[in-house]
Amino acid sequence: MQFHLNASLKNVHTFSIDQTCDALVEVTTIEELIMVYQDPKWSTLPKLILGKGSNMLFTEHFAGLIIVNQLAGITLTETESHHHLHVNGGEDWPSLVKWSVDRGLGGLENLAMIPGCSGSAPIQNIGAYGVELQDVCEYVDILCLDTYTVKRLSKKECLFGYRDSIFKHALYGKAIVVAIGLTLPKEWKPCNHYGPLKSLPTETLSPSTIFNEVCAIRSSKLPDPSKQGNAGSFFKNPVITKDHFDRLLALYPNIVGYESNDMIKVAAGWLIDQCQFKGVTEGGAQVHPNQALVIINYDQASAIDILKLADRVRQSVLNKFDIQLEHEVRFMGRDNETNLDRALEALV
Repeated sequence: MQFHLNASLKNVHTFSIDQTCDALVEVTTIEELIMVYQDPKWSTLPKLILGKGSNMLFTEHFAGLIIVNQLAGITLTETESHHHLHVNGGEDWPSLVKWSVDRGLGGLENLAMIPGCSGSAPIQNIGAYGVELQDVCEYVDILCLDTYTVKRLSKKECLFGYRDSIFKHALYGKAIVVAIGLTLPKEWKPCNHYGPLKSLPTETLSPSTIFNEVCAIRSSKLPDPSKQGNAGSFFKNPVITKDHFDRLLALYPNIVGYESNDMIKVAAGWLIDQCQFKGVTEGGAQVHPNQALVIINYDQASAIDILKLADRVRQSVLNKFDIQLEHEVRFMGRDNETNLDRALEALV
C-alpha cells in the first residue's frame, strides 16, 4: 500500500482531466481500507473512495485523500432456482457482466458496458434497457466508518430509486460498499421490451444475443472513455407529469417518453438533440456529435469547459421544454461533493 502525494487524477477518472489531489492510495483489502481510515496521518483530510472514476468530474484540485477501491474477487454459488454471485467492490462491472454471460448466466446482459466498478453500481442503482441493479441485487455489504465493521444490507434496506439509493443520503460519507450480492434466476426470462431490443427475433433470444446487441448499440452511440474522456450519460432522464408530457406531445409529436408509475420519463438525449447541441463545443469540451447525452473531453478540456457547456445545455432545455435537467455525473469540489450551480459559482 503506497501513498502518492500531490497525485495526478488524470488516469483514475474517465473524463481524463489533468486534475490533482493532496494524496492518493490504492487498497486491495478491507483491512487496508480500515488502516487508511485509522491512520492519524490522514485523519483530518477529506476522503473520497473512487472505483473506476467513471461517473465523476473533479471540478478543482481535491484537497484530500483519494482511496482507489481495488477489492477483487467473485464467488459463484447456486441454489435449486438461482445462481448467486458475491462480488467484491473493486471488480470492473463490464467485465463482470461478460464473465456471467460467458458462463451462461442470464440476468445482467442488459447492463453490459456500463462503465464503473461493482461497488459503485448500487450507489447509482445503475440501469439500462429496462433493467436496474435493484432487479438483481440480493444484498450490499458495507464497511461502517463509525465502527469499522462490515454490515450486510438487504435490497429493501438500500432504498433503491431511479439512479438513487440510501448511499447517496443517510449513508453518504458514513459507509463504503465493499461487496454486492447478486441473484440470477436459472429460469431466465428476456427483458427485451425496451428500445431497440424489441426488434430482436424472439426465437434467437438468449443472454448472449441480448448482451451482444447491447454492446453493439452502446459501442455505436457512446464514445470509448479510453479514446475520448467522458463519464457516459451526463444528465438523468427527467421525470415529468403526464399533463406536462401531453402538452409537449402536442407541440413535439416525436418526443420520446416512457411511463414511470404515474409519471413520464423523458429521454434527456432527445431533449438536448432538439436544442441542436450535437457537436457544440465550449473550450475543449464537446457535446458528442452522435449522442447528445454525452459530454466529452474533446481537446484537453478543463473542468470549467465542461461545466460551462453543461450549463448551456441545461438552460436551453429549460427554456425550450420547461424541464430542469439534473446531472447524473457526480461533481467533486475542493473538499466535498458539489453540484453544477455551486461549482460554477466557485470557478467563474
